[in-house]
Amino acid sequence: MKHILTGIFAAAFALSASAVQAQDKPPLKIGGILDMSSLYADITGPGSETAAKMAVEDFGGEVLGRKIQVLAADHLNKADLSANIARDMLDNQGVEMIYDVAASATALAAGEIAKARNKIIIFNGPGSIRLSNEACGPYTVHYVFDTFAQANVTGLAAVKSGLDTWFFLTADYAFGQDLEKDTSNVVTKTGGKVLGSVRHPLNTSDFSSFLLQAQASKAKVIGLANAGGDTVNAIKQSAEFGIMKGGQKLSPLLAFVTDIDSIGLETAQGLLLAEAFYWDMNDETRAFSKRFRERVKRPPTSAQAGVYSSVTHYLKAVKAAGTTDAAAVMKVMKETPINDFFAKGGKIREDGRMIHDMYLFEVKKPSESKGRWDDYKLLATVPGNEAFQSLEQSRCPLVKK
Repeated sequence: MKHILTGIFAAAFALSASAVQAQDKPPLKIGGILDMSSLYADITGPGSETAAKMAVEDFGGEVLGRKIQVLAADHLNKADLSANIARDMLDNQGVEMIYDVAASATALAAGEIAKARNKIIIFNGPGSIRLSNEACGPYTVHYVFDTFAQANVTGLAAVKSGLDTWFFLTADYAFGQDLEKDTSNVVTKTGGKVLGSVRHPLNTSDFSSFLLQAQASKAKVIGLANAGGDTVNAIKQSAEFGIMKGGQKLSPLLAFVTDIDSIGLETAQGLLLAEAFYWDMNDETRAFSKRFRERVKRPPTSAQAGVYSSVTHYLKAVKAAGTTDAAAVMKVMKETPINDFFAKGGKIREDGRMIHDMYLFEVKKPSESKGRWDDYKLLATVPGNEAFQSLEQSRCPLVKK
């Protein structure tokens, strides 16, 4: 009996000692720089913060004896504010990894701050191809989608089906410009023609003058090189102008399930769009989305699903590396395939691009939908090595050619 009691006391002492040790260590902080209140808030925003917290909880809440803490800040879609937040997180708050950084201009700004400090930054919400090209870094990961893949998957399918003349409505900042450029390249290489384009300010409420120019072009397809609230407003207002009834097709070059829900199937039906993830693909995507919906009251976007996947991948790499040192962690992240509900056989390349399958969807007619959020039917699965820019084409200085 004495030996048993001694063993119990020894075990209890060991547990309390390890608990004290964990309390002595500073928390491992990861920081989200998000659009919490503007046109991309539904795509990323509070949902991305929730996805990061879910990943941390599912991982067990601590790693290497350190509690994991999730921070989030609103960049208000301002590049200078995004840079300041990144600087404060890394210099003053002890953040080890930055996630999401919704929107391209804000991502490019935060990326430069992280690069200068040799810290890991994972992009889930922004799309600019520059993030894995000219602006790439040794600790930068572009995880979910980019303008090249969106253009490649959507533009290729459209031109091949005979929709071979295009006019672009483009958001006048890095993401929109890259999306127009990449889609134009796909259209022309596939034998189509670009008849013109018009730039609109970010977060525009009135698209009438831009839509009239697009309508007058007589292009078969009006490509929307924008995102979030801008895409929603442009599609709704084009319906008011009778553009689609007049025979022109609208192609949102980046749209999320939240956008389609805002527009409604009556207006959105028949739209072709590329996505990296859809909540109703299989049992795994449905299981995660059910848990997410219990907290956020709607399914996750591809960006939010990507936050969960990438944060989990990062934490597993920290555990495997036995350190939070960026070089050691990134080495494990690039060596380890990603197999979860978001990606099968996903791989982070030397340019930071995470390669995974992309999907071409068509928006359902109201008569085809079983209810709210049942919005997509799958037309094609495009393998990652076909969807994303090849390493041979890369302009990332890290790529050895």
